[in-house]
Amino acid sequence: MAAPAETCQALFARRWGHLVRPRVRALAWLLDSPGLLDPDDPHWQGKICVPPPVTPQVADWLARLDADPSELDAALGDRNYTRLGLYAEKLMAFYYQQHGRLVAHGLQVRAARNDTVGEFDFLLDAGPQGVEHIEFATKFYLLEGTAASRFDTFVGPNLADSLGAKMRKIVEKQLALAAHPAAQALLPRPVLCAQALVKGWLFYPAAGGDPMAGIGSAHCRGFWCALADAGALQADAWVVLPRLEWLAPYRGTAEPMSGEQMRQAIAAQFEVTRSPVLVAAVKREEGVLVETARGFIVPDDWRARAARRQADIA
Repeated sequence: MAAPAETCQALFARRWGHLVRPRVRALAWLLDSPGLLDPDDPHWQGKICVPPPVTPQVADWLARLDADPSELDAALGDRNYTRLGLYAEKLMAFYYQQHGRLVAHGLQVRAARNDTVGEFDFLLDAGPQGVEHIEFATKFYLLEGTAASRFDTFVGPNLADSLGAKMRKIVEKQLALAAHPAAQALLPRPVLCAQALVKGWLFYPAAGGDPMAGIGSAHCRGFWCALADAGALQADAWVVLPRLEWLAPYRGTAEPMSGEQMRQAIAAQFEVTRSPVLVAAVKREEGVLVETARGFIVPDDWRARAARRQADIA
């Protein structure tokens, strides 16, 4: 499965380069970016959501929101978001609410006071007959090794989870939540359809790597490499991406670093924490920096630790 001819950065710049506010750009990316998974692959049994294309009306709405983000800012509030998934979920809840589709968000199901069965990410209006259940995930996974052989070979930067484990939980547990007796009493209308909406980026070894069946052919992709190998990266300017700016391609005014400055900064950070660092290669356009590529720089022992985790899973 070959990579798409146009990178996600180029596609986003062509469609949404006029947007300047990070929150609005993040929302545009959530709405318009390719899904991580191939909804037509039989492995997913029809349980992967195919969102409708962004209409001209929604595009105009995003442009107005970029000009005046007061409603979005009010919806997000003053909270200091530390979890990227929660931030993305709040952005999507705002979109669904603004477009008259949101029936419930984060609806918890409890079998007893201290026994939480699960939570509906989103219940969306599907007409008088029922609602649509959407489980939403925004994930970032690195391919351990050089070839994807199973979904568990895509692992989180901190090795806390994998694409396989995440999707097993969504498909086997979360999408079945409506069938639980405790959920029946909470549902305003029957659930007509339950699907997963999965967005994110997959990162492949800098030397290359091919995706596998079940992965969307146009998914957003980047690279990863060990710090010791980062000197081979071909870009003149870099920025380190804060977690809340991992969604959409970067656009901003941060002070760019040379490759050597970037490596030194990450080496110093690795002395404090072993967490991989997401960086973006950038170029200057009309006075601002725009992303051209992105990747994780990982500690030099990351691959060995990831391989041990794979051995534990296998």
